[in-house]
This record gives sequence, C-alpha cells and structure tokens, in this order.
Amino acid sequence: MTREWSLLFSTLLCGLAGSTHLFQPSLVLDMANVLLDNYCSPENLMGMQETIEQDRKSREILGISDSQTLAHVLTAGMQRSLNDPRLLISCESSALVAPQQAPALTNITEDELLAQLQKFIHHDVLEGNVGYLQMDDIPSQEVVSKRGGFLVANIWRKLIDTSALVRLRHCTRGHISAIPYVISYLYPGNTVLHVDTIYDRPSNTTTEIWTVPQVLGERYSADKDVVVLTSGHTGGVAEDIVYILTQMRRAIVVGRTVGGALDLEKLRIGQSDFLLTVPVSRSLGPLGGGSQKGVLPCVGTPAEQALEALAILVLCRALLGVLRHVQEVPDSYTLVDRVPALLHHLASMDFAAMVSEEDLVTKLNTGLQAVSEDPRLMVWAVRPKETSSAPEIGTDEAPEAAAEVPEDVAQQALVDSVFQVLVLPGNVGYLHFDRFADASVLGLLGPYILRQVWQPLQDTEHLIMDLRQNSGDITCSALLLSYFQGPDTGPVHLFTTCDRCTNVTREHFSHTELLGQCYGSQCGVSLLTSHRTATAAEELAFLMQSLGWATLVGEITAGSLLHTRTVSLLETPEGGLALTVPVLTFVDHHGECSGGGMVPHAIALAEVALHRAQEVPEFHCSLGALVQGTGSLLEAHYARPEVVGKTAELLGAKLAQGAYHTAVDLDSLASQLTAELQEMSGDHRLLVFHGPGELTAEAVPPRFPAVFSPEELSYLIEALFKTEVLPGQLGYLHFDTMAELETVKAIGPQLVQLVWQGQVDTAVLVIDLCYNPGSYSTAVPLLCSYFFDVEPRQHLYSVFDRATSRTLPQVAGQRYGPDKALYILMSHTSGSAAEAFAHTMQDIQRAMVIGEPTAGGALSVVINQVGSSPLYASMPTQMALSTSTGEAWELVGVEPNIIVPMTDVLSTVQDIVCLRAKVPTVLQTTGKLVADNYASPELVAKMAAKLNSLQGRYSRVTSERALAEMLGADLQMLSGDPHLKTATHIPEDAKDRIPGIVPMQIPSADVFEDLIKFSFHTNVLEDNIGYLRFDMFGNCELLTQVSELLVEHVWKKIVHTDAMIIDMRSVGRRSVVPCHVREAARRQSKLGPVRKKKDPRTQDSS
Repeated sequence: MTREWSLLFSTLLCGLAGSTHLFQPSLVLDMANVLLDNYCSPENLMGMQETIEQDRKSREILGISDSQTLAHVLTAGMQRSLNDPRLLISCESSALVAPQQAPALTNITEDELLAQLQKFIHHDVLEGNVGYLQMDDIPSQEVVSKRGGFLVANIWRKLIDTSALVRLRHCTRGHISAIPYVISYLYPGNTVLHVDTIYDRPSNTTTEIWTVPQVLGERYSADKDVVVLTSGHTGGVAEDIVYILTQMRRAIVVGRTVGGALDLEKLRIGQSDFLLTVPVSRSLGPLGGGSQKGVLPCVGTPAEQALEALAILVLCRALLGVLRHVQEVPDSYTLVDRVPALLHHLASMDFAAMVSEEDLVTKLNTGLQAVSEDPRLMVWAVRPKETSSAPEIGTDEAPEAAAEVPEDVAQQALVDSVFQVLVLPGNVGYLHFDRFADASVLGLLGPYILRQVWQPLQDTEHLIMDLRQNSGDITCSALLLSYFQGPDTGPVHLFTTCDRCTNVTREHFSHTELLGQCYGSQCGVSLLTSHRTATAAEELAFLMQSLGWATLVGEITAGSLLHTRTVSLLETPEGGLALTVPVLTFVDHHGECSGGGMVPHAIALAEVALHRAQEVPEFHCSLGALVQGTGSLLEAHYARPEVVGKTAELLGAKLAQGAYHTAVDLDSLASQLTAELQEMSGDHRLLVFHGPGELTAEAVPPRFPAVFSPEELSYLIEALFKTEVLPGQLGYLHFDTMAELETVKAIGPQLVQLVWQGQVDTAVLVIDLCYNPGSYSTAVPLLCSYFFDVEPRQHLYSVFDRATSRTLPQVAGQRYGPDKALYILMSHTSGSAAEAFAHTMQDIQRAMVIGEPTAGGALSVVINQVGSSPLYASMPTQMALSTSTGEAWELVGVEPNIIVPMTDVLSTVQDIVCLRAKVPTVLQTTGKLVADNYASPELVAKMAAKLNSLQGRYSRVTSERALAEMLGADLQMLSGDPHLKTATHIPEDAKDRIPGIVPMQIPSADVFEDLIKFSFHTNVLEDNIGYLRFDMFGNCELLTQVSELLVEHVWKKIVHTDAMIIDMRSVGRRSVVPCHVREAARRQSKLGPVRKKKDPRTQDSS
C-alpha cells in the first residue's frame, strides 16, 4: 500500500504544480489526517502519512487555479488507490453548514410525533391482504424505547395480521441503535441471534448487534413472506438491515443495487473550503458485511416497477402447496428405489430466491432429474386453456357412437388405409403405419393383416418399418415383438413392466402360437424414426434395439411416454404448473429402463432416413465374410492359442444370431468387433478398424540403411539420444525409440563412442524411457546384456513360439558394472519394447523402475487386412513370459517400484541416490551414538560390528522414513531391547524444533514477554489458593534467557499463596516454543480496533 500512496501523491504534487499558489501547501497532508482519523478501513492507509510528508518536502506545492478541477483530481486518485468509490472531495466556497436534523421525537407532543411519523413512515394493506410499510427514516433506540407503544398501536398492529410484508425503498437515514429492534420483529423470539458487528472509526470502537429477547407487541410470523423493495437511494442503516435479512434468508430483495455505505460523513479538510465525504463505519459480520460493496437484489427491476413484488408474493404463497404436491408424487413414481433420495432432495431444497414460475420450473426439473437420473420426471408450465370446440358434457347432443369395425370388403379397405406395404428393389420390404391398434382390434383384423400386410413381406431379405410419423397411442404389445424372434426358439423374455399404480411387476414373453410365420432375427430389420416418433412407437424402438433385433435409422425420438400421470402443482388464471410422473416402466432383458428419446444407430434427417436405411441391407450382405475373415486372422496370427478357438467360435455364434445387424457401416462394425474381441479375450491390444484405403508399402516406414554417412549418424544420435552426467556422478541416458537389432549392431561402434563412453564410468545410471513408445524388441537382449557379467548368462524372458532370450556373450564397448545402481524411468506413454526392457530388468531385480504404470504393449503387432475390404485387424503375434513366474505380463503393463508423476521422476531418483549415499555415514554415526550413550556397555561393541555387517540391507531404501524404520528394527533385533529405537522421519519444517539439529533462535525480550503472557495462566482462587497453568516445557537454554521475565510476570503473582494448583493437563511431549514465538510476534504487530462488546442481555427492550 505504501508504494501505491507514493505513486499517487508523487503524481499529484508534480502534475498540479503551477505559478498560481491558490491553495495551502498542507492540503494533501490535512486530507490524509482526515482519512486516518475517520476512514472505516484504517488498515488500507498504512504508510500513507509518511509517504505524503516525504514527497511534499521534495516537490513543489499544489498550484491548480481551479478548485473544482483539483477536487476532481484528488477524488479520482483516492478512489483508485483505495478502490473505494464512496470517497469524494468537493469544494464549497461558503462556510460548512451543519445538515438539518429531523426534530427530536422525544420532546414533542403526541400530535407532533404522529405528524413526523406520517412524514417518514407510511403503511397500508394492499389487495390480497399484503401489508405495505415504507420507512424513509429509521428512528433511534431512544425513540423506540420511549415511543414504542405508540408505534406498535398506530402502525404495527395494522400490519401484523397481513399475510406478506413489503418494506424499505427510499430510506436514506437511520440510527444504528435501531437495527436490533427492526430485525427482532422479523425473527422468532425463542433465541437471541448475533446479526452484525459494527466498527466506528472516529471512536475506534466495535459494537455487536444482537436481536432482543422481547419486543412490544407481536413478532411477524416466520411463516409469512417478506419482500424488501430497494432503490439506488437505499443506504446507511437501511442497507445493513437489507443485507442482514438477505443473509438470514428472511426476505426477498426486489429493486436496484443499494448504495454501499453504512454511515457517511462530510468533513472539512483543514481550514480550506474542501470537504471530504468519507465512510466512518463498517459492518464486520457475521451476517452484515454488505456496507462496502452494496447489496445485490434477488430480482433486479427499476425502482418504479418494484411493486411487481406482489406477483412474487403470489408465487411464494403457492410454493408451499406446490411442494406439498411434489412430495406426494413419489407415492406414484414407478422407480421406487429412487423415492427416498427424491424426498430427501425436496426437503433440503432452498426456494428463497424463487421469483418467477420459470425459476421454479428450472430448479425443480434440474433437481428432480439429477437425483432420479430420469428425464421423464418433468415439471412444465400450463398455458391458459383454449375454448374447446367439442360438445360439453350435459348438452342435448348425443356423443358420437364409437366407430364399428366394418366387415369383409370394408375391413380390407380399413387395413389398406392404415398400412402401406411395398417391396423395394433388392427384395427389401417396406411397412409404414402411423398408429398402433388395440389388441382386440388386432384380433378381429388379424386374418386381413396377415394376408394383406404380412404375407407380402414374409419372403423379403430385409424389412424397413417406417415409424417416422407414428405417435403411438396404444401400448406396444408382446404379440408384435413375437413376429421377430427366431423360428426355432421357445418363449423369449422380451421385457418387464413395473406398474406403480397397481404395484404389480409383470414379465412379458414372446408368443409361441402366431398367425403366420416369424420374420426371424436372422433377417435384417430397420426402424425409421424421427422427432415425431412417440409413446408406443418409442417403446417398440426401445425394445427392438435392446433385443438386438433391429437397426434404428433417423432422428432421436420425441421422448414422450404413454404410461405417465400428470399431477397439477399450481393453478392460476394465467395457467399453472404440472408435473409428469412415469407410473409404468419398461425394463428390457438387460435390466435397463426406458426413458427419454431413443438415439438411432445411424443418425440421419427424417427426410433422408429411408435412403439411408436402403444402404444398410447392401452392407449386411458382406457381414458374414467380414466377421468370418476377422476370426480367421485371429486363428492364424494371434499369440494366445488358448483364446483363439473360443473367440472365433463366439464370433460365429453371434453372426448366426443376427447380433451384427445393428451395424450400419464399416465404422460401427469395427467398433462392435473391437469391443467384443477385447471383452472375450481380456486383451485391450486387439483392435479392428476401418482404414481410409489400402495400406500400401509406401505407408510402411522404411528400414534404416545398413551403412550411415557420418553426417547422418551424427544427426541420428543427436535426435534420438540425450546424455548428461548430473552431480554426484549420476549418469542420465534418454532415448525415445527402440531400434531393431541389425540397426543397433550396424551403428554399435559409433553409439559406444558418442553415447555409452560418457555414461559407463558413472556411479549410478538413470535410463529415461518416459517418452519411449517402443518399436522393435529384437535389441532388448543386447541392451540388457550391458548390465550383467559375461558369465553366467542371465535368463531375461521367454517369447511364445520363439527361443528363450538370454544375455549376449559379446557386446561392443565396456559393460556397466553389475553392482552399480540402475534406475529406469517410465510413464503412461512408454510401450512395447520399452516396457519389455523395463519389466525384464525389474523382474530379475537388476533395476528399480520409477514413474507411472504403463498400459501394456506388445512385442510384435501385425496389421492384417480382412479379405479385400477396407477393414483391418491389429493383433499381437508374440507373447513375453516372465522369467520368475512364467506368466505373460503384457496385458497389465509395468508396475513401477515407486509410482510418481512423470514430471517428478528425475527429482525422485536424485533424492534416492542422495539418500543411499548417506547410508554408510548414518550407520557409522548410529553405532557411535550407541557406543557412547547406551546403558549396556557389554553389548556396544558387538552391536556396532553387526550393524556395519548389515549395510547391504540398506541398499534399496527409498525414503528417510523407511531408513529410520529399518534402522530401528535392526537396533532392537541386535540388542533385544524394545526401548532402543530411532526417531521417525523428521519433516524439514520441523527440524528447527529438534535439539542438536538447528540452534535455538532466541527472540527479543519484547517478544518473550508476549510469549509468557500467552503461554502461562495464573490466578488466585478462593482461600488464597494459587493456580498455575502452562502447556509446554521449554528448552533449558531458553528458560535461562527468560528466568527474570518468568519471575516478574508469573511467579510473583502466586508465590505468596497458601497452596498451589499446577495444571499440566495440556502439556505434551513436544516443545512448541517456536510456534508460540511466532504467535506472539504476530499478535504484537497486528493492527486492529479496540472492541467494546455489548451483552445482548443488558440491552433495553422496547
């Protein structure tokens, strides 16, 4: 803040200098004094006065000839520096006249009092028994105490029986002492509430505001609504009241954002004509705090339109009824298991900010659908009912008789008018109908439908059912679904219905006795849908899709369900609110519930859905060859023979069942095959994909040439390898690819010279494979061989269908010592051959792997084309087996010894290397400490020797905590003494508290004095009994420094008592002196007002 003040006043003093010295040179300093004495946020003024004085001495005086310009410049500077728009400087040439105060209401007659109250307070009872109270000035506590009875009798009793209250809008004045009474009349009287704390800068006092336990007359019922009208003129005490009521959720604020000042005063700057408007008070909470930023209304409207709050009151009154109806809805909701969560959510919803029907609809829908996970549960606005043209009940006109089903020719004509049947090119059947018939009508018209509709479609190879204009009406029946089951299968479980109204759950199976033959699930069926497809048509689409008997083509359906119940929540002349509740749920054979619109397999506009569906049969003709070809590739190339036979057999069975008829193109078929292959085999590396074209030889990356030019070799090594020797002889080798063996052998001498020779003599080596996706695995044995002796040859791993891989007897260059530590860094992007190298070195315990778990790659992956189609299958052809377990590890990847993010791997290795380098010194120091201090000297010599012999056990420690635990266990084992132990790991931020590690920092005497007052508590109880409490034992060196202060501030207060109580209930084993030192220093430097608290029990009640 000091820097901001310096910049501000340096600019002012330079920019305002001139030839005319109209103003006093101390103007800016006087302004600072006014701020320091009166501004309600003094912490923002730190360093201001010193900065002004320094700049004033070193620069010219203010010299602007125009007073209004100077006032504007100073105002802008203050507001910008303090970020407070309430600060204002004005210039008034006349003498400052004290503002006219309203006449005191304590020394006037009753008639005069009534006249004053009628001027500042207005009340009325509006239409609908809505109380209206307007207060332009809030009387003080003194007036309320002496004239409270008069106010209650003439105003409050006329409003107490209203069902809602509307209040403050033009109030600009008021007394802080009246806040408790105003709030208390709107707050229940069974408890006392701390509503605000107000700091007054001129008196440097803080006053707590509490509600009063008793009031004259009655309190306004908490069940009644309160709406507060505000405007840009609402300010001061009225603003604080508005903010408190908002935080209490006791009122809805309607209008404009209020001013943002609790108490403003206009003060003269020195002896000049300039006046400074400054906020002198501020709210500190717990429910206050709006006096600096203003109060935002729940509903923002112009002040003249704020009486629209009456419409909000209507909604608030209806809200309880709406909630009651909503809470009754779960009784008929079909998903019974979600009812408790819905009831709990409704009970905990906050409707305080609901100001319109739209808000209420949005909040209810968002909450109900989120909790139930059911988009069918929906609240919607009901529009005014239009006049119906249908005959009303009770008129002389008889209702139209139900249409009778015609016979013979008429029945045939009826079937022809309802159903449209075509056989399209390619022997594709087309069936269009826009409504579902009742089961009784189907039974009557069955023979005609069979002859005119079903038989012409029976021999088609693919059927397209057009439901784009079908709005349903009658529920989808199991009879219709039964015509699409396999011809040789028994009853099939189609779906289950859960009816909440009757509380009956019923399972539906396919019919075995049908008129005519089944179409069969082997033939392809496509359903055309649009946004108009609804109710029973949606149910048919849902069930056919879930059974895998049809492919959906077109648009997402309407999401309009047939089996619902509409509950009226609110009825008004303008309309109202209603809730749609599903009372019956379809559950398919997978256990999934219907709900919302159906998403087609192939999304297309309704206008082109038929054309898109005609392409599907052409694609389905090639399904058999594509699926069988994928199975043949698995049998020929996949590396896991125990899985191959089962997987190919399952693919064939699914093909025979028509499971792939839902695929509409190569992309969807590839996705379905990939999901099924990975599920059957448990191998995420199996992949079927649609290639854009034939993978030609040009798409395969060329092999490295056998011989490189020096320039090519230099560029290749620089691009692929990064080497460095870090502090502590820590070698670092990074490479991002694994070349094949022939390439490595070809450039071996150059690699040894340019890369390996700089690393082979380091004490520890880190190999970074975090960004290595692998590639060829043939060079892995050669790379591993550099870290083992020539003999005996080390078994690394086995590869299925290949010879066992072992270390090589000869390598180019020098081997890395087998006793040297080796670390391999991995990440989630490491794969293939990089995983093979890391897992191998980890498996035979030659290296520690640090980083992130890998996904699991393959040593060799082959991509084969499925027949002559653009479909390709990628699968691993080799399987690596662990040398220790004999099992394949590729499916799970590499699990690091230490899991850390890839961004921290190198720093983690450096910490471990540094720790292991300290192990010999730690063991030697421990042995010396035991020899010098242990109470059993006869064991000391043996323990030190045995401890040094165990040094090899500590070669794999990875943290200080693990080292401490291991060392403690060894000491107890060697000595047989459970009391001989090492301290656990000491965090860095706590090491200054441990004697012998860091010398104790002795603070100053002033800080010590505050520390003693904070840490020691003394008292003299009855019968001259002394009481001493302290919560810590200090360091001996520290106590020596403070002995005189302890005697002065502690001991002298209790030394002359007849008895003493020493309270050590809170004394722990740790010394916490540094924490108390910091606390004392903080308390010593803290700035803040001196608070004077008021006990709410001592306040006078009205």
